[in-house]
Amino acid sequence: MLLYDHKEIEAKWQKHWATNKTFKATNNSDKPKFYALDMFPYPSGAGLHVGHPLGYIASDIVSRYKRHKGFNVLHPMGYDSFGLPAEQYAIQTGQHPAETTKTNIEGGTDKSGNKIAGYRNQMDRIGFSFDWDREVRTSSPDYYKYTQEIFIMLFDSWYDNDADKAQPISLLESRFRESGTNNINAATEEDLRQFTAAEWNAFTEKEQREILLDYRLTFLADTEVNWCPGLGTVLANDEIVNGVSERGGHPVVRKKMRQWMMRISAFAERLLTGLEGLDWAESIKEIQRNWIGKSVGAMVSFQLDDHKIDVFTTRPDTIYGVTFMTLAPEHELVDQITTAAQKDAVEAYKKATAARSERERMADVKTISGVFTGAYATHPLSGEPVPVWIGDYVLAGYGTGAVMAVPCGDERDYAFANYFAGQEGMPAIKNIFDGVDISEEAYGAKDKTPLCNSDFLNGMSYQTGAMAAAIEKLEEVGSGKGKTNYRLRDAVFSRQRYWGEPFPVYYKDGLPQMIDSKHLPIALPEVDEYLPTEDGAPPLGRATTWSWCTQENKVVSNDDDRDCVYPLELNTMPGWAGSSWYMFRYMDANNENEMFSAAAQEYWNNVDLYIGGSEHATGHLLYSRFWVKLLHDLGKVTVEEPFQKMINQGMILGESAFVKELEIEVDGKIEKRFISQGVKAKDLNIKSGRKLHADVSLVNLQNELDMEAFKAWRPDYASTEFITAEDGTFKVSREVEKMSKSKYNVVSPDDICDQYGADTLRLYEMFLGPLEQAKPWNTAGITGVYGFMKKLWKLYHNDAGFSVSDEKASPDSMKTLHKTIKKVQDDIENFSFNTSVSSFMIAVNELTAQKCNSREVLEPLAVLVSPYAPHIAEELWSLLGHKESISEAPFPVFDEKHLVESSKTYPISFNGKMKFTLDLPVDVSKDELEKMVLANEKVQQQLEGKQIRKTIIVPGKIVNFVVG
Repeated sequence: MLLYDHKEIEAKWQKHWATNKTFKATNNSDKPKFYALDMFPYPSGAGLHVGHPLGYIASDIVSRYKRHKGFNVLHPMGYDSFGLPAEQYAIQTGQHPAETTKTNIEGGTDKSGNKIAGYRNQMDRIGFSFDWDREVRTSSPDYYKYTQEIFIMLFDSWYDNDADKAQPISLLESRFRESGTNNINAATEEDLRQFTAAEWNAFTEKEQREILLDYRLTFLADTEVNWCPGLGTVLANDEIVNGVSERGGHPVVRKKMRQWMMRISAFAERLLTGLEGLDWAESIKEIQRNWIGKSVGAMVSFQLDDHKIDVFTTRPDTIYGVTFMTLAPEHELVDQITTAAQKDAVEAYKKATAARSERERMADVKTISGVFTGAYATHPLSGEPVPVWIGDYVLAGYGTGAVMAVPCGDERDYAFANYFAGQEGMPAIKNIFDGVDISEEAYGAKDKTPLCNSDFLNGMSYQTGAMAAAIEKLEEVGSGKGKTNYRLRDAVFSRQRYWGEPFPVYYKDGLPQMIDSKHLPIALPEVDEYLPTEDGAPPLGRATTWSWCTQENKVVSNDDDRDCVYPLELNTMPGWAGSSWYMFRYMDANNENEMFSAAAQEYWNNVDLYIGGSEHATGHLLYSRFWVKLLHDLGKVTVEEPFQKMINQGMILGESAFVKELEIEVDGKIEKRFISQGVKAKDLNIKSGRKLHADVSLVNLQNELDMEAFKAWRPDYASTEFITAEDGTFKVSREVEKMSKSKYNVVSPDDICDQYGADTLRLYEMFLGPLEQAKPWNTAGITGVYGFMKKLWKLYHNDAGFSVSDEKASPDSMKTLHKTIKKVQDDIENFSFNTSVSSFMIAVNELTAQKCNSREVLEPLAVLVSPYAPHIAEELWSLLGHKESISEAPFPVFDEKHLVESSKTYPISFNGKMKFTLDLPVDVSKDELEKMVLANEKVQQQLEGKQIRKTIIVPGKIVNFVVG
């Protein structure tokens, strides 16, 4: 093969790798282990675009490099295949989500007969060294039966604050039998029922189960959620954008619903401290720290008739500055304390707030709104009445859903009090600080933490014990206590969807019961539609066979009226359930008896390198860390953290194409025209203009639009006139945006592989810039990398074909090789992949100029290139006579001696004027150097008939003869 044929080469080696399972990892090896993992994709119908493989290419380079370095490498891939898009597509088309998900992964055709490449085919074309024998799909019952098992583990566990770990619920029951709630320090809600051992033993089984529900790590609770009527489900905060659902743009409201919750808050301190030992970007760690949000302060109780309003504050020393309280509109006491006179105003405000997401309310720091409830609480120390307001800047799920407002010590409280000054229920601001102007202009002065001027705190500052003194006083009167609080809230775990993991839960006497794990999986039933039922139940409410028989231990018909048949849970688990533990399933993916064996987990330990997007900085990473800590506490894994090192790849941006549309007036009518970029609109009565996205596939590398193809693509513009350039072409303008189908700027990796090859795609994506940074895609730039690939191929060939000699390489070629070895090794170790590509280009240029065809250089060069461009490397390795895969070849060893200069180029001067240069040894004395120079034929010609008056030699720099 004289010419570089990427299609033939890549198809050949992809088939070879698949047939021979080249990258299959074993769970028992004498080699050191290395586990590289990518955040696995959701397999949408849109398939991969060129931005998706960026992280996969990086992890593949490292994986291939580690194999060359003698490691047993686990590099698996799978699919996060439960997702809302598949369910929405099912609702629209009636096609089962399992079918569309399978097609999106494996390929096929849609209902219109259009070909779907499938994620697996697309990834195989790019040449990833995945161990496909370990593939997981979160929507497979063989996988999610273990997700269900972990849910049961959570239900059967409680958090022991004294032991600082999760413990089996059976241990708690044992302690209740022996000593009741005495000395029980559990992570639970405040003020749980206290009882003696005798009382516990006298409770009925149902009463005991009800009590235990308050301690379990997964529990049922009535909580405020983001309810999307249009999608018929609860949404997480990160699934909402500007108050509407990210998927479909449907309105979202706040609604109280009974939901399964995860007590992640119990692990808050461990999730916080565990960050310190992780090799992650500091920015990601800081996002998690802020999300966990540790605060040290006090819990303060304000009495209101028979009710108690608890408030957490980090500044109990400002207790005498409290002039009002603000509750979240959703606070459970609002309806109970609101007076008749204020009821209408409060109800209207609550309704308006329900239409705003928590994220909106948190982000909105400028708008001030609220309503007085008409009620007054009692100050715990002064006994003065404190008016109670509601305001949407207070969130029901954050802290206690209530704040004690200190206008003279808090900027937002001051703004609120100032805005409602003079209205009923808003008293004058109390200045509890000496000599501090509380006007808005002088607000910054309060940052100086001045001395208090109030009761027993008089003369004390925050730094000199005011906080401790305030807490001591509150504890003395029984109205407060010191407390550490966290912003991290317990996670809502229910989703009102069909396409998700079913809960292994049935209900007896209205209380949840777990199905024994030996009867798992509880598979999704068939339903006639994927929408909620007419009475608002989740889609599983449509299933006719969705009840649990405790006698037969199986799912039975809902019409079965035997006493042993109970209703199953109708909600499903959220998308993050399956992705919170998948890293361990890969270790033992084909184990049919358990989620993974202890031996497999002990061998692989945890993930050595995790690569994925920073958009998962909170949700996925926090939840997976939470679940791993649970599994650790229960003895299922030996690690507390799943991902020791993590790199967040940047985004590859698309270069969108825009057609400029003008609205002009012609004979009193408004008509539309498209005008080419750079063409001036002469003599046109322009009324308005705008830019329209054009599909980038309709634009060539010179930014010229295929006008007829554009009209066919947008038939609504078929009759619109194009104002072209003088040469008849129509040019678009370009802008860099996020790559997205909606912006028509998606570039398919399949198209790039067809035209330039997968190796070129891999090299180009790395060449674009540092892995962690965002960078724009420009298809025009890929031609340079493709040219390099052809040049690399030519280095091993002459006009007759493959040509590599066994002759010893020149010192220059060995120098080129070894500086490249050092550079590539350092770059991979430091994840600086873009500079490696540059070093390959330099090396090939130098070796071409040196006319190098020595095996001594070209064989190790193929290994160096292999992690980046594996197909061409395999082909060259085969041509070099090797039978085994290049992936088994050891990485070349850098030898510094080849970079040590053995000679130096000296300028040879006569009377200070350089005449020529000579390459001379660097390891000889000045006398020897002088003899060598004088013996040179060119020097003798210059000296002919002249007398040397002085010889000046500066070693390593110059040789100068003074002659006369």
